[in-house]
Amino acid sequence: MLTAYLAAAMRHARYEILAEDATFYGEIPECRGVSANAATLEACREELAETLEDWVLLSLHRNLSLPTIDSLELTVRKEAAV
Repeated sequence: MLTAYLAAAMRHARYEILAEDATFYGEIPECRGVSANAATLEACREELAETLEDWVLLSLHRNLSLPTIDSLELTVRKEAAV
């Protein structure tokens, strides 16, 4: 499920070339604060994927809600120990 969620989020990524330094900027609008900047488009994609993964894991660790992306939801369920 995590892999599918990350892949779906990456499909929503938007990229642009920044005029001031000709680097690539990428972000995932649904994932607030997830962005990257790099010299090449491929490097930007890789950095964005790493940032997304860190953001998702930190959000889950802190029990924060994540956006639904392409009908995929990630949640933490706490169950009582038996």
